[in-house]
Formats: sequence, structure tokens, C-alpha cells
Amino acid sequence: MSTFRKRFLTNKTAVFCSILLALLCLTAALAPVLAPHDPTEMFQDHRMEGSSGDFLLGTDQFGRDLLSRIIYGARVSLVVGISAVLVSVAFGTLFGLIAGYFGRWIDGFIMRVMDVLFAFPEILLALAIVAALGPGTFNTIMAIGIVNIPIFTRTVRGAVLSIKNLEYVESARAIGASTKRILFLEIFPNVTAPLLVQSSLAISGAILTESALSFLGLGIQPPDPSWGGMISEARRYMELAPGMIIWPCIAMTVTILACNMFGDAIRDILDPRHRSK
Repeated sequence: MSTFRKRFLTNKTAVFCSILLALLCLTAALAPVLAPHDPTEMFQDHRMEGSSGDFLLGTDQFGRDLLSRIIYGARVSLVVGISAVLVSVAFGTLFGLIAGYFGRWIDGFIMRVMDVLFAFPEILLALAIVAALGPGTFNTIMAIGIVNIPIFTRTVRGAVLSIKNLEYVESARAIGASTKRILFLEIFPNVTAPLLVQSSLAISGAILTESALSFLGLGIQPPDPSWGGMISEARRYMELAPGMIIWPCIAMTVTILACNMFGDAIRDILDPRHRSK
């Protein structure tokens, strides 16, 4: 742990992105305190205004404060992204452990199901699931979570296959340890590194998918603010009030870029080839 901490603190990208993501999470958590206005409040006399003292980023077509909506939109995007990844990690880890450890027909069955899910483009599969379940925050989380399960299943399965026959696992079998103990106490702790890296990268993809679903009207429903929904509404007025589309795009781009760069940095830190350095 001390080695990881040392290498993490010496990695400028990891430190910068972790600080940025922490600030984003803090902003989302303190949205009621930081937002200057209610995100659904309409100021009819200030529709599509530019930046001003009362509205730092301007207003939208209904006179709603863009800054407040972006701050609350961060809460929606982060909650949906993190929750969806947690769903994917839970099921993907379980399926990956079972498939990798038991092998044979169990492995074949699980991986063929994952191949079927992989055959569909991510956004199309998410659209199909949301269309079947109906729009809404919970259904959006479940749809994105289901879409990402195959990624984590393959990640965990690959790690399990590489370590299930190592000496310490064989020793656990030799002393009569139960299958449950071997899976969750011997094998699982050693697959957390690739799982952590994949989770960091998957959060950015989940945020992007949520924004795409909201853009198409199947994700977070109005009047709740979401970055994708704000971009969808703003496309009709982008010539009259370009800030309506620029600011949510910047917020989404910064968040996704920070998640991706953080995931890449963690992958470099945990790379076994660098542990001896």
C-alpha cells in the first residue's frame, strides 16, 4: 500500500485528475448550497440572456439559470455513472469469478451470453433496454449497468484464469478451503487492480451514455436537469444563445476527460512492469 501511495503521489496526472474529480463530486454533493438559483425556477424576463451578475453563465429559453442547471446536472451524471458502474462491477465480478474458476460448460455458457451482449453497439442496447423499461433515473442506471456487465466479466475472468492455478490457491484447496473462501478471499483480492482500472474508465463511458440517452429523450426526464437533456434543448437555439450548448458540453467534456486520464494513470501505476522501479 505504501508503494502504491508513493507512486500515486509522484504521478502528476493521477493527482491532478483525482483532485479535479473530487471537486466535481463535492460540487455535485453541495449543489443546493452552491447553485445560485433553483434549477427549475423560470425568470420570464431573462430568457436566453448572456452572462450577467445575476446569471454568471446566462439563462436558457425558459429563463432558467444555466450555472445552477449545470451544477445539478453534475449530480445527476455522477450518480448515474457511478451507480451504473457499481451494478456492472457487482454482476460482472460474480460472473467472471464463476466462469474463470469453474471453466468447462459453465464458462462456455456465461461467455456466450456475454458475447451476445457484446454483439450489440452499447448505445443501441441501452436504448433497447430503456425503451422496454421506460425512461427514468433508475431505469437508465440499470440499462447502462447491464450494457457494461460483459466488459467486467471478461476483465475478471481473464485475471482469474491467470491466477487460479498459482501456489497459494492450490495450497488453499489442499487444506480443504471452501470454494466460496477460495473465490472471495484468495482470488478476488488479486483481481481488484484491473477491476479498479476498468471501473475508472467505465464511469466516463456511463456518463456519456447517460447524456446520449437524455439527449434522445429516454434518459433523465424534464424538469430534472441533465447535461444531455440541456444539450438536446439547446440545439434549437444555439445560434441565438450559444452558451446554452457550450457550457454543458464543456462540463461533460472535462468530466469524461478527467475520468479517462485518471483511469490511464491508475493503469500505469498498477502496471506490474513498473513495480520494481
